[in-house]
Amino acid sequence: MEKKSVLYVVSDSLGETAHRVARAAVSQFDNHMEYKRISYVSSVETLDEVVDEARVNRSLVIHTLVLPELRDYLNRRCIEAGVGVVDVLGPMMEGLSTIAQSQPRLQPGRIYQLDEEYYREVEAVEFAVKYDDGKDPRGLLKADIVLVGISRTSKTPLSMYLAHRGYRVANVPLVPEVKPPEEIFLVLPERVYGLIIRPDELQCIRQERLKSLGLASNANYASYERIREELQYGEGIMRKIGCRVIDVTKRAVEETASKIIEYYKRRERST
Repeated sequence: MEKKSVLYVVSDSLGETAHRVARAAVSQFDNHMEYKRISYVSSVETLDEVVDEARVNRSLVIHTLVLPELRDYLNRRCIEAGVGVVDVLGPMMEGLSTIAQSQPRLQPGRIYQLDEEYYREVEAVEFAVKYDDGKDPRGLLKADIVLVGISRTSKTPLSMYLAHRGYRVANVPLVPEVKPPEEIFLVLPERVYGLIIRPDELQCIRQERLKSLGLASNANYASYERIREELQYGEGIMRKIGCRVIDVTKRAVEETASKIIEYYKRRERST
């Protein structure tokens, strides 16, 4: 049996930075890799366990250990054991020490104590969850960005992705049988983004969704006629709002989010 590939994400804090770096790098490969996250490390014994386990699998250890004694110990143990290791923070802190002509504070988790962006992101994620799928129309007037579109046009994934970038996002599903909330017409059109998609593409997406739920793929929800009806209705609402419309066909969530952020920042600079 072929050994599985495992990424050990090690930190003396939460480990979010190392995990994001690892995910960004892994996205460039087609290989499936398993993540094992080891957070709040405070002893060499824990590091020994990580290295011993990593030796068994085809593994890479990626870490953001701040404390020099732990960082140096893990680097050395991995080299001795023949396990690949990536020290994310060590070289950066050494480089910064040179230009700053001072030594780092060496306090694990300090980024979360000082970084206002982190707290804004947490607040934005909570906002996106609270005002997802039109749960509470009052959130539309508080949002930085409002997404509208019919079912399965990536409203929720986009909301969460943008929230992790610090934007407060609310989204509203457009359904012919359900009148949209009046608040959607009170939001500045420049803050609203309508999501459309090619009917054939959406049909495939909905059929797969029905299959995953154990339902018949030929249900009305996935019929071509129903999808055309919903799209026409949705585009009519978007015209009434006067919002920008984005075609999400064959687009990754990250790509669509980048376009929205680009439009959003352009508007902010012009006001």
